[in-house]
Amino acid sequence: MPTLNIFRAAGLAALLCTGSAWAAVVVGADNANLQYTGRIDFADQAAPVISWPGTSIEGNFTGSTLAVTLDDQYGKNWFNVFIDGKLDQPVIISAAKGGKTYAVATGLPAGPHRFLITKRTEGEEGATVFRGLELADGGKLLAPPPRKARKIAFFGDSITSGMGNQSPDDGPDDKLKDKNNFMAYDAITARALDAEMHVVSQSGIGVMISWFPFTMPQFYDQLSAVGNNDSRWDFSQWTPDVVVINLFQNDKWLIDREKRLKPAPTDEQRIAAYKDLVKKIRAEYPRAYIVCALGSMDAVSPGSKWPGYVSSAVAQLRAEHDERIDTLFFDYTGYDKHPRVKHHQASAAKLTAFIRQKMGW
Repeated sequence: MPTLNIFRAAGLAALLCTGSAWAAVVVGADNANLQYTGRIDFADQAAPVISWPGTSIEGNFTGSTLAVTLDDQYGKNWFNVFIDGKLDQPVIISAAKGGKTYAVATGLPAGPHRFLITKRTEGEEGATVFRGLELADGGKLLAPPPRKARKIAFFGDSITSGMGNQSPDDGPDDKLKDKNNFMAYDAITARALDAEMHVVSQSGIGVMISWFPFTMPQFYDQLSAVGNNDSRWDFSQWTPDVVVINLFQNDKWLIDREKRLKPAPTDEQRIAAYKDLVKKIRAEYPRAYIVCALGSMDAVSPGSKWPGYVSSAVAQLRAEHDERIDTLFFDYTGYDKHPRVKHHQASAAKLTAFIRQKMGW
């Protein structure tokens, strides 16, 4: 995938000095023509706070240039910016700590253009305040594109976040530049189905145990993705047609391999914990179709009991008259690292077909 990388604020000052076109028109973050998607904190309408992976800002504009102003908490977040629907040519922003303006497009021809900003990274990299845009002299923000009619919510862990998905096959998983939710199975599926998505995921999180002191039952209802906090999402703001839950990978590793939960939970307790989480999510989305997925790491390897726990929980829920729910298990990659883009594409193809069949999409 060809990319143009922007590292910190490098290059912007030089661009600003090349002519008077830059910074002539400032568009505030509270402009009504900006289209936001995701769990975003709008306590200050002029300074919305973005923390969840896959959160997006979209719009249409005129003018030959575009710059984006971000105020990043730690200087660890990465963003994609796509111009005119060229999804294979992202401009990649490595956000510096604090407020900076990043040039993302120059020399655009006359006429309307479209931009899409997406957060590649997740809450563990901190939050980012979106401060707005800068357009060329005479540029204007136009009416936004129509919202997509379909909506999918994803609850998951590092697989859903996209940890290491753009790393080389033999490379490490933990480089921030290689984490890109846009190329994870959830985002690929949403695009294939022409659906909006909300992503509620955190690398290392589990249902019963995580690599840190909180689990998804404590995390699923947060407005902010930055750690375990007291913020609360208003579920009435956005109602998905489909919910995909892809959890238990970290439980499998930490309980079965690391032996970190003592005494080890029984099979019945594992099933009950998963079932309880699904019921919490069902209470918020009573009409959604819920897909209880798992994979594509070793929780779905041959002989693993964890798909059976998910199946048993779903069978119990169906016996309790929840009929809009089913399971889907992604194919085990046989790979000892986080899935790469090719693995995400395979999972997305399977999930897309499954949702099409269930929803008639």
